Amino acid sequence: MKRTLSLLLTAALALSLLAGCGPKTPAGSSASSSGSGQDSSYDMSTPTNELPRITFMALSGPTGVGASRLMKNYDAHSDFSDKLFTVGSTIVTDNKEVTDALINRDTQFAAVATNVAAMLSARSDGAIQVLAVNTLGVLYILEKGDTVHNMADLKGKTLYAPSNTKGANPEHILNHLLEGNGVDPSEVNIEWLTPQEITAKMSSSDAGICMLPVPAATALLVKDSSVREAISLSDAWMDLEESPLPMGCLVARTDYIEECPDMVERFLYAYQESIEYMSDPANIAGASALVAEYGFAPNAKVAEKAIPQCSLTFVTGQEMRDMLEDYYSILFQAAPESIGGGLPYDSFYYGVD
Repeated sequence: MKRTLSLLLTAALALSLLAGCGPKTPAGSSASSSGSGQDSSYDMSTPTNELPRITFMALSGPTGVGASRLMKNYDAHSDFSDKLFTVGSTIVTDNKEVTDALINRDTQFAAVATNVAAMLSARSDGAIQVLAVNTLGVLYILEKGDTVHNMADLKGKTLYAPSNTKGANPEHILNHLLEGNGVDPSEVNIEWLTPQEITAKMSSSDAGICMLPVPAATALLVKDSSVREAISLSDAWMDLEESPLPMGCLVARTDYIEECPDMVERFLYAYQESIEYMSDPANIAGASALVAEYGFAPNAKVAEKAIPQCSLTFVTGQEMRDMLEDYYSILFQAAPESIGGGLPYDSFYYGVD
């Protein structure tokens, strides 16, 4: 769903500036440079320090990759002049930091896992809404060896998996795919390790099988040429369910959506532009530098290989709702607690009547 910035919306946004949606940009914000050049449909002449400041938080992983261009261009001290707002961005490694920030009103927008969005909405009595799906499947089964070519081949094997994904989206996805391919999850010996421990085990052994998300999976493939991609869980999901695997999304606090609807639309417009830039192969050098700069990948070399595997997307409205409802229905059957105990209410989905 392509969003466009109309003249009416531009005028409405100017009024929202006067209304003061969002705190003003602090004069002492740290400076950063920008590789601007992004086109805009309007001219912005308001001094940066008088613009509303939007707060955004992302997990340090593929869910936040698509926002890299936005975080750079809309930083208060960037060279990008066509701003109607500035963004104060925070990147964290723990889901709890993001959920706490949303509940405590320390951030207005966040990029989170799709099940976390549903769970948070349920636990906060609708204080959070989902705006867009920003990331599809990013999980891979990697092998040092040549024994695994489909999900059924994992039966009886030892699989290393990230400990921070236990009880989260990746574990539920893995279990669903195993069961859908005739394998009881108990028939796979899963060792829950840190990503660093997984990399060490895979690199120091003659054989091994692991599940990792991009860009950690990409980093291991770059580091050890004897490790191969055995299964894309996105492909396995599509084969089983005949639908995409929505793993990451953009959310916002409901009170901010209600108070500043025009700023929400502008943020979505800028967010989509960012994803389009980051996913365009023509921009791979600049996009890779940004991903490395924000720590989503260890370096630009890994980022260059990881970005095409991050499954960046921008899906809103009814298409978003249909995609997420299909996914949440599967999670609800497998582990109701993973989405807060029930399917989200209609009001959870932004922009859907």
